[in-house]
Amino acid sequence: MPREFDPELLLAAQDVRIAFFDVDGVLTDGGVYFSEHGETLKRFNILDGYGLKLLRQAGITPAVITGRDSEPLRVRLQALGIEHVRYGVEDKRPAAAAILATLGFDWKQAAAIGDDWPDLPVLMQVGFAAAPANAHAEVRAIAHHVTTARGGEGAAREFCDVLLAAGGHYRRLLDQAKRGPSA
Repeated sequence: MPREFDPELLLAAQDVRIAFFDVDGVLTDGGVYFSEHGETLKRFNILDGYGLKLLRQAGITPAVITGRDSEPLRVRLQALGIEHVRYGVEDKRPAAAAILATLGFDWKQAAAIGDDWPDLPVLMQVGFAAAPANAHAEVRAIAHHVTTARGGEGAAREFCDVLLAAGGHYRRLLDQAKRGPSA
């Protein structure tokens, strides 16, 4: 059974068809590790990744817009099957608008989760905005939902669970998981 979410929260998220994710501070803990050879290393949470897969199963398109670019990030997003990704983006709103136009969605059908100022233009435009527990205060202030989990520690999964519950998909997907892949 999912955590009980406020009915008004679920109502605000019920028409979501696409969910935008930031990476650093949302899908990761925001830390950036550099190897002795200058390679960028990132730590991803498996629960968060599975949440993105569940969104796809529910017919909600996950999309990623990030200010950074690295090979580990590309490998992770490819492994998750994320098709709509924009790397190295400073101004995220036009990137999100382009993805919406490509898919035929409008801002009211979009949700987003972000943690810092570069995410504000998208968060302020979407129909449903979320922030990890450790997001910057300005981001938490405009979010419809602030997760109990921190970025890189399950915040993205909690966001996904809210969207799945709001769209009426959570129970069906949970029942399928309980039956197993062979059922």
